[in-house]
Amino acid sequence: MGNKFSLTSSIVVNMKMLSYAATLTLVLFLAVNGLFAQSSPEAAAAATETPVAEEPAKSNWDLRGVVDAYYLVNSKGATFPTSFTSKSNNFMLGMANLILSKESGKVGFMADVAFGPRAEAANGYASATGAISSLALVKQLYVTYAPTDALKFTFGNFGTFYGYEVIDANVNMNYSTSYMFSFGPFYHTGLKANLKLSEKFGAMLGVFNDTDTKIDVVKGKHVGAQLSYASGNLSLYANYLTGRFAEKTETSPETFNNQFDITGTLQVTEKFGLGLNAANRRLTDKGLTTRSWVGGAIYAKYVFTDLFTLALRTEMINDKDGIILGQTGNKISETTLSAHFNVGPLRIIPEVRFDASTKKGSYVASNGDLLKGTSGILLAAVYSF
Repeated sequence: MGNKFSLTSSIVVNMKMLSYAATLTLVLFLAVNGLFAQSSPEAAAAATETPVAEEPAKSNWDLRGVVDAYYLVNSKGATFPTSFTSKSNNFMLGMANLILSKESGKVGFMADVAFGPRAEAANGYASATGAISSLALVKQLYVTYAPTDALKFTFGNFGTFYGYEVIDANVNMNYSTSYMFSFGPFYHTGLKANLKLSEKFGAMLGVFNDTDTKIDVVKGKHVGAQLSYASGNLSLYANYLTGRFAEKTETSPETFNNQFDITGTLQVTEKFGLGLNAANRRLTDKGLTTRSWVGGAIYAKYVFTDLFTLALRTEMINDKDGIILGQTGNKISETTLSAHFNVGPLRIIPEVRFDASTKKGSYVASNGDLLKGTSGILLAAVYSF
C-alpha cells in the first residue's frame, strides 16, 4: 500500500476522538500487571554478540515461519484504506512466510521468502497484468558481518527500521494495520551499520535505494538514521529517512521526501504495557512548496492469561494536504480492539475497528456512496512455527 513516513509536530485532535480516548483510559485502568514490548530490529541488531577470536566459530541454523488468513465484514462494504485487508465479505489468504537464517562466527545471512496477497502487497513487483516476478517473493535477503561486538553491517534487502508495526502478522498487536504503517516504508535495499554506543544507547546509519524498491528507479540514494535507548522496562527509538522522491519532468517538479518518527514501548507491569508511535512526513518540491501529514498512535496490551490477551490501538492523523486519503484539510482517526486466543502455536484474533474522517469521500461504499467513515469486524488466524 504504500509509504510509511513520520514526526510529531502538532497533532490536531477532533472532538470525535474523545470517545476513543475514553475507551483507552478505561483499558489502562484495568491494568494490574503487564508486559508489552516490540523491540526494534535495529536495536536487536546493534546488540548482537559474536564469539571471541579464541573460541571456535559457532554455526547456528534457524528455520521459522508464519501462515495467516482472515475474514472481514465492513459497514456498507467500505473497506479500510490501509494495508493487507483490502477485501470485504470474503475468506482471504494472508501470507505464507518461510525464514531461513544462519550465523557462523562474525558472518551470517537471512533468506526470507513469502507468498500470498499480503506478501505481494508488501514486497511489490507485480506487473500491470498481475503477473508476479521472483522479486515479489523476496521479503528479506541479506548478509551480515560483525567485525566487533559493537559494530554490525547488513547488506541486501531488509525490513525497515522505521515505525512501530511490521509486515508480519504474528508480531503486530492488531491484525489490521495502522495508517502510519501503511503510508510509510516497508523495507529498504542497501547497506546499514548498527553501532552499540553503550549498554543503553545504539545508533544506525544506512544508505538505500528508493523506499520499497529492490532496484533503484529515481536517481540518487536515500539516507536513514536511528538513535535508540533501552533500559529496564523502557525502549525509545528516533528514526529519520530522507531522499529524492521524484525527478523533475515536464509537468512536475523535483520532489524530496523527509520522514521522522519516534517509537517507544513501556513495560508497565508483568501483564500490561504501552506503545507509542508519532510520525511526520514532508514532501518538498524544488520550488519550496511543502505538503505534509502528522500523526500519532497509542497502543495498549493486557495479558490476562497465557491463553488470552487484549490489545488496543487508537490513532489520529492530520492529513491537511490530502497525501493519505486525497482530501485536503482532512483529519483521520481509527480505533482497533483485538482479542488474542492462543491455542499452542495458533493465534485466533477477533477484531473490531472504527475509522472516521472529517471529509466526505474519504471512504467509498460498495454502491458508490461517499462516506466519512467505516467500521468492520474481522476474524483472523495466525500460525507461527
